[in-house]
Parts: sequence; C-alpha cells; structure tokens
Amino acid sequence: MTDLKKIFSGKKVLVTGHTGFKGSWLSIWLKELGAKVTGYSLIPPTHPNNFEATSLKNKIKHIIGDIRDYAKVKKTICESKPEIIFHLAAQPLVLYSYENPLFTYETNITGTVNVLESARKTTSLKAIVVVTSDKCYENKGKKEGYSENDVLGGYDPYSCSKACAELITRSYIKSFYGKSNDTGIATARAGNVIGGGDWGTNRIFPDSIKALIKNKEIPVRNPNHIRPRQFVLEPLYGYLVLASKLIENPNKYTGAWNFGPNKSSCISVKEIVEKIIYYWGKGKRKNISKGKVESEMNCLTLNPGKSNNLLKWCVIYNIDEAVRHSVEWYRKFYLKKENMYNFCVNQINYYTECLSEK
Repeated sequence: MTDLKKIFSGKKVLVTGHTGFKGSWLSIWLKELGAKVTGYSLIPPTHPNNFEATSLKNKIKHIIGDIRDYAKVKKTICESKPEIIFHLAAQPLVLYSYENPLFTYETNITGTVNVLESARKTTSLKAIVVVTSDKCYENKGKKEGYSENDVLGGYDPYSCSKACAELITRSYIKSFYGKSNDTGIATARAGNVIGGGDWGTNRIFPDSIKALIKNKEIPVRNPNHIRPRQFVLEPLYGYLVLASKLIENPNKYTGAWNFGPNKSSCISVKEIVEKIIYYWGKGKRKNISKGKVESEMNCLTLNPGKSNNLLKWCVIYNIDEAVRHSVEWYRKFYLKKENMYNFCVNQINYYTECLSEK
C-alpha cells in the first residue's frame, strides 16, 4: 500500500461509473491513496446506494454525464487532464440486457469507444484500465478456468457487449498505440462481486438484505445456480496494481488480465443465502422459480494465473469472510450509527492489513 500511495498520491484520476457499486468503492480507495479523483457517471442507479450513503459527492469532483455522450466525455477528459482512467461505466445486468439490449449495447460498446477515442487525444494520460467482465468469454463449459487468450464471445446482450468492449480496446491498442507509446492500456476481467452498498436489481445479496430488513423470506429464483463470488475489494486491488504497473512499464503490462476468485468461492445461490442468513443472525428463504428463465452462462470461472504471477495479485478473503464483511456493512448502514464513508475506509484498511500478512 505504501507503493500504491507513491503511485497515486497527487495523481489526477478519472473514474467513469463512480456512482455505481464498484465505482464508488474504487473512488473512495483512490481518494484515500491521495489521488485527485474526478468521477463521470449517470445519477446513482438505485436508492439507496453506496455513493450517497458515503456522501462521496462532497469528497471528489462529481460530474453527472452519460457515457454515450461523446462530446461531454471528450470535454470531461480534456478539462480534467487525467493521468489515469478507470473505465467502469456500464449497464451491468444480464437480465436487464434482455429487456433493453439497445441501451446495453450503446452504453457498453459506444461508451467504451467514446472513452478510448477521447483518451488517445489526451497527452496527460499514462494508463487506462477498461473494466469488462468474466462473461466476455465464449462459455464452452471449460472447468479449469478461462485464461486471457481464450475465445471471446457471449450469447446474451450483456455478455456480448462486454466481449465487444474487449475487442474494441484491443483494436485501439493495435491501431493507435505502438510499442513506443507511453500510455499503457489494459482490460480487467472480474466475476461476480459482493460487498456493502450494492442494491442492484435481481442480485442475490441485495435481494437477501432487502428481505431480511423487512423480516420477510428471501426470494430465491435459482437455488442451484452456481456462481464464483468475491469481495468487492479483491478485483479493485487488482485494478489499482494493474494501473500502477501500466505506468511503470506500459509495453509489458498492456493487454487483458483476469481477476477471478478461488474455485472454493464457486457456490450455489442456496449456499450463499444460507451464509447471509447465518451472519445476519436470522432469516429464511423461499424458492420462487417459475419455469424456464432467460439463459445465462453455466458456472464460468477465470484462471488468474497471469495476474498471480506477473502482478503478484491473489484473493485474500474466502467466501465466508467475503459474506461476513458484506453483511456487516449493511448492518452498520441500517442501524444508522456509523459514518459509512469512514466504515468503507475501515474495511479497506483491514483488507490491506490482511493483504500485508499474506
């Protein structure tokens, strides 16, 4: 963390999607590292949300804007003169992508083009991290985990749009950034994350908390549906390390990177709900499956070997620790006896202490 402070302290950093779940956590972490953070995003997608719960608006430069608006994206990048860009602005939901594929494609594809096109005309830039998803891979049922050189694909609109974002970034790297270029560009692929401050629609953790707060049974749509899950700070730490390496050696670290959880974190919806109930202290679940739902990928896992070896990144929390820390955040929020920005900082500090130990 001392090394990261040396990298980010005083740096101008732009975070797109800073009002979202992961974007708000990343912005807090960057702020604590001493970075001068500018956020560009739509208004928070849910109420409540981590952005408002932590009063993040008062701690960074906050710009409301649509990532599909090229003129405004270009103006923001031109005026903020970032040295580092973390591009997280996206439509992040698989089920919603079936309902509104046009918005999904425009946001995830055109939005990525807008950022990269604006960025290549900005002389201040040293590193760009484009955050995509594990679902960018063509799911062929590979059990040993997908590596960065595996075939991209994706059948639902969300997954397809993330594969496209990967291809677009690769195209910009090959077309406009040669080996002599001083700007490092990378894509970061992570899976399902959990943590405090997420109230996304049709996500099992927020759905569970909402039910528990109202003393209702937790609705479970696909109890045997298996997904790998990791605590929100795990991939964010990977993004930070990746950005620092891109600055250090852009030619070596430009490219695609996986930040996936351990195989032991690949558990069923039923199992994670049981863990949430356990750490909350009470609660019940009910199965609300109704026939066939839109297809999602079978359990897809990432092979993070490249990140393990070259970035020295690894998962710190097991699934029980991830659930426990997530539940604790919501408990503090609903008790309304905690400054949630400070609590986020405390969780970041505790995570980095565990990181140092391991």
